[in-house]
Amino acid sequence: VVTIEIYWLKIDCSVTSRFSRNVITSRAVNRANVSKEAQFDVELPKTAFITNFTLTVDGVTYPGIIKEKEAAQKQYEQAVSRGQTAGLVKAAGRKTEKFSVSVNIASSSKVIFQLTYEELLKRKFGKYEVFIQVNPKQLVNKFEIEANIFEPQGISELEVEGTFLNNELLPVVKKSFSGKRGHVSFSPAIEQQRTCDNCTTTLLQGDFVIKYDVNRDSPNNLQVVNGYFVHFFAPKILERLPKNVAFVIDVSGSMSGQKIRQAKEALTKIVEDLKEEDHFNIILFQSSVSTWKDNLIQATPENVNQSKEFIQQINAGGDLNLHFHMLKKLKPYFHVLGTNYNDGLLTGIEMLNKAYESQSVPERSASLVIMLSDGEANVGVSNPRQIQENAKNATKGKYPIYNLGFGYDVDYAFLERISTENNGVARRIFEDSDATLQLQGFYDEVANPLLTEVELGYKENAISDLTQNSFKHYYDGSEIVVAGRIIDNDLNSVTAEVKAQGALNEVTYTEQSDVEETTKALEEQQYIFGEYIEKLWAYLTIQQLLEARAIAQGDEKENITTKALELSLKYKFVTPLTSMVVTKPEDNKVKEAIADKPTEGTDIVIRTLIYLSFSGLGQGKHLTMPNSEKKQSSILWHKIHEICAG
Repeated sequence: VVTIEIYWLKIDCSVTSRFSRNVITSRAVNRANVSKEAQFDVELPKTAFITNFTLTVDGVTYPGIIKEKEAAQKQYEQAVSRGQTAGLVKAAGRKTEKFSVSVNIASSSKVIFQLTYEELLKRKFGKYEVFIQVNPKQLVNKFEIEANIFEPQGISELEVEGTFLNNELLPVVKKSFSGKRGHVSFSPAIEQQRTCDNCTTTLLQGDFVIKYDVNRDSPNNLQVVNGYFVHFFAPKILERLPKNVAFVIDVSGSMSGQKIRQAKEALTKIVEDLKEEDHFNIILFQSSVSTWKDNLIQATPENVNQSKEFIQQINAGGDLNLHFHMLKKLKPYFHVLGTNYNDGLLTGIEMLNKAYESQSVPERSASLVIMLSDGEANVGVSNPRQIQENAKNATKGKYPIYNLGFGYDVDYAFLERISTENNGVARRIFEDSDATLQLQGFYDEVANPLLTEVELGYKENAISDLTQNSFKHYYDGSEIVVAGRIIDNDLNSVTAEVKAQGALNEVTYTEQSDVEETTKALEEQQYIFGEYIEKLWAYLTIQQLLEARAIAQGDEKENITTKALELSLKYKFVTPLTSMVVTKPEDNKVKEAIADKPTEGTDIVIRTLIYLSFSGLGQGKHLTMPNSEKKQSSILWHKIHEICAG
């Protein structure tokens, strides 16, 4: 019997010019004749920042206060020593992190939980995506999702997808768009939520995704409100640039089995997708480095077929179909465990350098390194800072490095630092049955470069606090976003000039926006939330400061941290530098809830059971263990069993 009943759950989403504000409200009642604990669990996008949380018990509202992390933790610990506690944010899944808070409520009493989070929607494959995780865990008398979208450029398309939407629930989704406004609603009756006619379990569990795009009469769109501006840049009808790709693949022992099979399957499909004007090579690394060809070669049909044959012959760790994640102490006995990340990466960069020096690739082309690894550097240069320095010196800012971290044993923070410092991004590939699709999906994002060396410029001495305005590549289906603050009060118009290298020549785009007219026009549209450009600017600035902080050192890191913290507190964002504390007096005690933004890898527990059959491993070069060591290895093996079982 459900004694804590959620009788109303609403997810209210407001999007203004790609900036999304989501409010999740859950109302629950305790039907029991004794006090019970009510739990509020929400999964929100990892790219979002929580901006508010309130708890209302019997009509009294307790607001959340965002503080510097250390001060919040101190307040939280003091409360812990005096009473009950609950509440945190932790990593939950691929795209989400979980906010969880609980509170005791008296018999026949009601509680309202309300969580607000905000994010800038990114354009990918030509569409913006509003991602909502649905999981009420029980039938809800009144369940609602409502989204209102306002785009000054006008909405060109709008669609809704849901992993749980069956034939009965699909007609319940209402969607419409006209001009600048779009609307989506989903409000299934309690009978429509049931998994079967008399079942008490709910169908509502999974992803609810709204996808849309805007009209693009011009490649530029400038919006100005209340002294801040945002510039969206997404040109179309451009000729695709040839690309030069160094695929750098980890084939150490830990990649054996399903991982290497999935990597090979994805790589096969990726090389099939290469255009004939593209150039590529495949670099493999474990303790040493090997290459398919000595240089980058053109993606002719014949060369692509040869590369596919080579890919099929790739084996991880010399054909050992084993999992080595927890065998670091046995590393001296397994030569195939080595991961020479440094030499693998530098070989890929050197391939691109040689190609340009020898003029064997088109002068107007986009070059990139795509690297896949599942472990840590432990052979050759293994100091992360030194590898970062080596990569930076080798690329000299010429090529973005895209790091794909396969699984959870990888040092993902290190991969992020390498990519950030070299104009790329890192992406985690999850060890699931669809890892092949994840790898292909990432490649598809960078498969069609349209511009290189993209610079967005604005009037000097009139604009300050610009977000990033220089980009190595622009890819088809994406969008570049720059925001800033207007410091010249007499400025009549904001002018943006974009310069970039295209497939045929240098291209220039110019856009001008009248400050007074734009501000007035946008205000007249009755914006869903009027300060959105300033919040959008703060969101972008904080995200970019946090990225810069990850690779900075010393005084520079301290200065960046101070600035990011000030903005987080001013704009009330829960970031890795801040926490939100909710204090609720209860039975002469203090009940405290704390919301933290997790860092990568937080709260992830991995339990791996490794099956090793030592028989046969002593043959050949893979395992050479003296008799004197066998007793020690047997003890270690039993210890590994204990760790795994725990």
